[in-house]
Amino acid sequence: MSYDQGNRWTARATGADVGIDAGLRQYMLRIYGYMTGGLALTGAVAYWAAASGLYVQLAHSPLFFVIILAPLAMALVLGFGIQRMSLGAAQLAFWAYAALFGLSLGGIFLVYTHSSIARVFFITAATFLSMTLYGYTTRRDLTRLGSFMIMGLFGIVIAGLVNLFIGSTPLQLVISVLGVVIFTGLTAYDTQMIKENYWAGDGAAVAGKKAIIGALNLYLDFVNLFLSLLQLMGDRR
Repeated sequence: MSYDQGNRWTARATGADVGIDAGLRQYMLRIYGYMTGGLALTGAVAYWAAASGLYVQLAHSPLFFVIILAPLAMALVLGFGIQRMSLGAAQLAFWAYAALFGLSLGGIFLVYTHSSIARVFFITAATFLSMTLYGYTTRRDLTRLGSFMIMGLFGIVIAGLVNLFIGSTPLQLVISVLGVVIFTGLTAYDTQMIKENYWAGDGAAVAGKKAIIGALNLYLDFVNLFLSLLQLMGDRR
């Protein structure tokens, strides 16, 4: 999903800045639209799964592990296979991912109070908004920051897997704190990368697929930041 940077700068040199800026704004709005729609679908499915009792039924069946692992599998399909998909198939995969992730998150409505979920959501939204605006407007190269955050992400994933077996509350607290730091940084980094990877010369299908991948990255930043903050600030039932 790379683009021809030389052509991009040629377009700038020929006075196409206004058109590129307008196209970039539309491109970013498209990405935020996908991300917002995905979050709304995830939240609606999670609430419905908890309220209907479906989550509890799944939690006591072998299908529960399938539901938990399905979003990961779908994310890998999108991340590594989107170039071979049609735009319509990529869009369908994104919405399916958001719905499956919502089904796996139904338990938060059973563990935490609704008021604390809402409070943490708005805190997450404010943090995300400030960092994505920073990533969009800053002239500082965030590549080194992004590399550091990605290494930290691998670290907390490994620590999380270890904690599944040892069940350490202090370790979970450390993972949550690091998660807040890492996904806050990744929000700015991913936004800058999305902006830098925009090229006005992309065809409709290529631009559409780039938008889906960009939305998926920001969606994951938001959801994981929310879950990390919820573990730190949420009021349990």
